[in-house]
Amino acid sequence: MGEMNNLKPSFLSSDGSLAVHAGERLCREINTTSITTPVVNTTTYFFKNTSDLVDFKEQRIVCHEYTRYGSPTTMVLEEKISALEGAESTLVVASGMCAISVMLLALVPTNGHIVTTKDCYKETRMIMENFLPKLGITVTMIDSDDTARLEAVVNDHNVSMFFTESPTNPFLRCVDIKLVSEICHKRGTLVCIDGTIATPLNQKALALGADLILQSGTKYIGGHNDVLAGCISGSTKLISKIRILHQLLGGTLNPNAAYLLIRSMKTMHLRVKQHNSNALRMAQVLEAHPKVSRVYYPGLPSHPEHLIAKRQMTGFGGLVTFEVAGDLKKTIKFIDSLKIPYIATSFGGCESFVDQPATRNWDVPREERLNYELNDNLVRFSFGIEDFDDIKADVLQALDTI
Repeated sequence: MGEMNNLKPSFLSSDGSLAVHAGERLCREINTTSITTPVVNTTTYFFKNTSDLVDFKEQRIVCHEYTRYGSPTTMVLEEKISALEGAESTLVVASGMCAISVMLLALVPTNGHIVTTKDCYKETRMIMENFLPKLGITVTMIDSDDTARLEAVVNDHNVSMFFTESPTNPFLRCVDIKLVSEICHKRGTLVCIDGTIATPLNQKALALGADLILQSGTKYIGGHNDVLAGCISGSTKLISKIRILHQLLGGTLNPNAAYLLIRSMKTMHLRVKQHNSNALRMAQVLEAHPKVSRVYYPGLPSHPEHLIAKRQMTGFGGLVTFEVAGDLKKTIKFIDSLKIPYIATSFGGCESFVDQPATRNWDVPREERLNYELNDNLVRFSFGIEDFDDIKADVLQALDTI
């Protein structure tokens, strides 16, 4: 399930068309003339006779057995994502963290070795620092741009996987996916990219050389802040290994959630264009403002990996991180003065969100926060798809209060 099968008819030549039709037009297994993919709400499936069951077990026929193993609705979603990612196969699961966890557990052996980057999603780092060592798995953390260190580690150790985000969270650092893939593949090391911030529309990690691309479907794929999901795309061989463990662990995506994601993906190419536009224009406004001391956004020439981002991305996403010229209190005053964005975690939805890492991680000792450069004046702003002039006016008025 989730393998490409006539997913890209000749008349589907763009990501926008694929987002609307892939997995549904011409190749949907559900026998219906309905435009929308039906939600198959069942926990299990029956066989007409024992002969059909044996044929299924011996792989002479393809059908469904139990929803933990997949459903017709989730299969459509997997095929749609595969078409956008340019992947042979995709597995969808219950959340982005579920995708990260099952992928690592399935592909990194006991006593294995992982290389990752220091700037990454906090929960991902917690898995690697607190849980994987219990399995004897060691983790080396490097700076996002330190390819020399990456090459040294993969040459000196039996490294199972290089796993990173690109762009990273929250500083939006970008790795040269083509270069790191070449370095790792010389030693048989798998490369997995978490492309959630980039989206499958702005960046094609598999085409750049990565073995796996992982997405939190909760963000831009879902796009409406109303569904949790995760997905992993890559070769049939690798995804099959992950699928086997996933079916045992049971982090299944509900068919209703799969339907919401299918529906949302039909407008994703339109939404992402607006996210890209709003964020780039606001990053430029913020960088020029005297009350903003620094802006982190791959679309700006000041970004350390701007040239890499230009080479491997077609858009830079809706997330902008920046530092207010002030302390904790001034930053809080700025955030509390904003009217349009919600003070909330996550990103990628239609609505703008604003997040101050210092207060979001208030339960973490300040010294530990500073160790990860989560300074008191740091702001992570997810620009939604509201009117740009409204967002700009709101941000500038809030900056005027500090």
